[in-house]
Amino acid sequence: MKLITASENSASGARAKGPGIVELANTEDPRALSLAGVTRIDLHFPKFTDGRAFSQAFLLRRRLGFKGEIRATGDVLIDQLVQMERTGFDAAVLRDDQNLDLAQAQFARYRGFYQGDAVTPQPAFARAGAVA
Repeated sequence: MKLITASENSASGARAKGPGIVELANTEDPRALSLAGVTRIDLHFPKFTDGRAFSQAFLLRRRLGFKGEIRATGDVLIDQLVQMERTGFDAAVLRDDQNLDLAQAQFARYRGFYQGDAVTPQPAFARAGAVA
């Protein structure tokens, strides 16, 4: 997952809308969105306790087959990053007070999961080739 600091995001103007970039409010249904020509979708976390963007990302990846970048914006904390990756996010703009090095270390802490997710749909037993 690509991690972006808040200062990098504002300095590069990456928040600005451009061709192929869509900002989707967490109250909107991604199934109503036309994905033709869309290369990046920004999903917003208005506060860390609001997880609707997780569901939106999962819908975009698994049900709608979106292959472009899904970027988390807003109140993005380090402890959300692994779950963001598992639900389909490619990039996250960290809240201004979050440490980039500590954020990157989160991915090394949790590398294996038994359950399937948006990125790897099969559970661990099916990936290992076990027969039920």
